[in-house]
Amino acid sequence: MKKNFILDTNVLIHDPNAIYNFGDNRVIVPIYVIEEIDKLKRAEGEKGRNARVTARLLDTLRKNGNLNTGVKLNNNGTLIVETKGSLTSLPEFLREDKVDNRILSVAKEISDNKEQTILVTKDINMRIKADALKIPVEDYETDTIKIDELYSGLSKIEVDESLFNTINKSGKIKYNEILENEPYPNEFVNILNNNKSFLTKYNYTKKRLEKLSFSFNTPWSIKARNLEQKCAFELLLDKNIQIVTLVGKAGTGKTLLALASALEQTVEQKIYKKILVARPIIPMGKDIGYLPGSEQEKLKPWMQPIFDNFDYLSETKEDKSGEKVVEALQSMGLLKIEALTYIRGRTIPKGIIIIDEAQNLTPHEIKTIVTRAGEDTKLIFTGDPYQIDNPYLDSNSNGLTYLAEKFKNVDLAGHITLIKGERSKLAEIASKLL
Repeated sequence: MKKNFILDTNVLIHDPNAIYNFGDNRVIVPIYVIEEIDKLKRAEGEKGRNARVTARLLDTLRKNGNLNTGVKLNNNGTLIVETKGSLTSLPEFLREDKVDNRILSVAKEISDNKEQTILVTKDINMRIKADALKIPVEDYETDTIKIDELYSGLSKIEVDESLFNTINKSGKIKYNEILENEPYPNEFVNILNNNKSFLTKYNYTKKRLEKLSFSFNTPWSIKARNLEQKCAFELLLDKNIQIVTLVGKAGTGKTLLALASALEQTVEQKIYKKILVARPIIPMGKDIGYLPGSEQEKLKPWMQPIFDNFDYLSETKEDKSGEKVVEALQSMGLLKIEALTYIRGRTIPKGIIIIDEAQNLTPHEIKTIVTRAGEDTKLIFTGDPYQIDNPYLDSNSNGLTYLAEKFKNVDLAGHITLIKGERSKLAEIASKLL
């Protein structure tokens, strides 16, 4: 039996193509959702863009038939724009004329007709209200990755002393000589024997584990302090790896490592022509466009953590403030720091793009960035899936974990989860306990 899936506005803002992800069932968009989409189409950033994409998509489908009676989708599903829905179907305390209540009324009326109906919303409170009204309700989980099962990028294996000595001497070994299953491309395997260890990375083309190429490098005078940081530098400094995802809690060094390796490869080695650093702006109150001052003045509060990292990097390399180093690099055209909104649609060939706080991006936003990557461009995504400011994302549904999991089989990509904090002892304890 076919089901009815009623979509809340936030689902379409999260993923405009969501209507295609419900198989051959009926996808119902209440007319009140269309009204909200219309109001959001002028909003800044991803919200406004996705509202416009949704509107154009619905307009295209409108030409294939009557949206009110149903239009066939290319996956044999049916799209319906529902114009019914009376507040009288709800308890009196929910009859205030709000869009959420109107959407609930549509779901209530359809589900009361004994049709198998599910309301799909990313709004937690909407799910609670729907459940209280006995309306079947779900989160939109098409692009969800279980954080507890996220690929870490590093595994380990214990071997006997003779085999360990052989590997240590040759620096390589075919994976099937010590492992039952083939590692993922660019996965790290720490080979152990008693208190000895030999860190390797999997070469997918040659089907073998190999010693690291950059383990003793100190890009921009920064030295790896632990095993995972060594792995991170190996990925960041390898020009054949075009996408790197670094996941870790605050203080693990993910942003610092990304910036240090980018500076080394751009300023010193001249492998890349430019560094672009961007962060998603999650405004508290008005959007950035409404704030006074120049673009850089508006950005500074959100970009301060980036400047803090530049301060540290400047101390290790030369006796200048981070702000002065940033200004010098910007004047030479080597560095650009922007809000993520401003880089969408741009192609930057021969550049390194660092997306900080990528856990605040949707999978759709991640796709937009990756599919626009220029020739010989390296993309670095950093973030902490447990510190999310976007109200409609969580540790399982954010774009960073989605990208790391989806690209684990790709030879051009590499991932590592950073575990050990390298800030003060107090910061490390606070990160664990608070």
